[in-house]
Amino acid sequence: MNINLYNTLTKKKEKFIPINSSSVKMYACGPTLYSNPHIGNFRPIIIFDVLFRILRLTFGEDRVNYVRNITDIDDKIIDKANELNITTDQLVELTQKTYHQNLNSLSILSPTHEPKATNYISKMIEMITSLIDKKFAYISNGHVLFEAKKYKDYGSLSKFSLKDIISGARVEVAEYKKNPEDFVLWKPSKTNEPSWDSPWGDGRPGWHIECSAMISELLGETIDIHAGGIDLIFPHHENEIAQSTCCHDKKMSNFWLHNGFINFKGEKMSKSLGNTTIVNDLLAKHDPTVLKYSLLTTHYRQPIDFSNDLLSYSQNIINKWENFIQEVKTTELDSEFVIALLDDLNTPKALMRLQQIIANLKKDSNNEVLLAHFNNGLSLLGLNPSFLKKDLDLDKEYIENMISRRQIAKSNKDFELADKIRDELFKQGIVLEDTKNETTWKKN
Repeated sequence: MNINLYNTLTKKKEKFIPINSSSVKMYACGPTLYSNPHIGNFRPIIIFDVLFRILRLTFGEDRVNYVRNITDIDDKIIDKANELNITTDQLVELTQKTYHQNLNSLSILSPTHEPKATNYISKMIEMITSLIDKKFAYISNGHVLFEAKKYKDYGSLSKFSLKDIISGARVEVAEYKKNPEDFVLWKPSKTNEPSWDSPWGDGRPGWHIECSAMISELLGETIDIHAGGIDLIFPHHENEIAQSTCCHDKKMSNFWLHNGFINFKGEKMSKSLGNTTIVNDLLAKHDPTVLKYSLLTTHYRQPIDFSNDLLSYSQNIINKWENFIQEVKTTELDSEFVIALLDDLNTPKALMRLQQIIANLKKDSNNEVLLAHFNNGLSLLGLNPSFLKKDLDLDKEYIENMISRRQIAKSNKDFELADKIRDELFKQGIVLEDTKNETTWKKN
């Protein structure tokens, strides 16, 4: 099977050929855990989870090395922790718990590695030292900065020239910089901020060096795929390429994949604009499969308008599918469905193919081949059938997810939904028992 992916670096769709088909290397930028994730944070997680599944299907489950990091030191994390009067570690622990609950509810596969940035400080210092020795970086007023103009291909990913970057005010101007476009590799920590020992004094890493260090340590100097949101192209990914290439004298990644924004009422969804929708709140009101389906209806490279109308549309589709969700004996997949996903993760076309299969199933509901094509297609997309089919044998993961949704509803004071979830489980022979600290369950 040939996989074709749109490469942001070359601005064209290319056949994906891994460096080593026995060890495919993929990295996706994960969240910065300073607050509970919103649905915009989860678009890349969901779409690149589909890519992870496709790579595993193509090359083998044990032959794909997928790293999705967690940023646990950052200006936003420090500011939020100070606002709450807690440590950055405490803040990250709180938000990470919610983040992992969301991942579980949405049936996202665990990556091969989920590193935290602060566990790789020594690797960051090693890379920064190398960049200084090679004259790509310099020390100024306790800072270490990368001198962008010394990397001749700077701007190759974003297609910005240094002149464009400066005239467009896309960089921070600071007196300790030689040039406006230079970016921070290491910075001195302020009073009461987390800090680490370094050859340049106590301080902390710049954001960009974090991913480069984790990639180098866990995947190597050159990887197959680097993925993330379109907002990361510049400056984050541009700076990653510059520092990694200059440090190792090798290409950083062969493919760069970027997903489009989620829009809300015509505006980009972001925490800074105050128009985000927290995943916890959505999970309290909607089946996880409805959320995932909604985000897969638009091609990942295009912006998507997230609305109640989209959620209602998705819910109607899921309702029509419910009677055809079954456990099937074979792993057979529909060829047209798979071809759609191999063509730059064309999930809208893949979902359309599932609709066609359903139409045929309505005419021939006992067709085992069609049933397998439909149910295995859902599984490949991570649309977990256990959330849809009420008469399937219950498993522990399903029950725990239902309990998690109920807890979210209770925390939002949506007691009507909490009672509805409890009653739904009771109908399926599961009794919930609430104590002061937890909710347990048993079969009736």
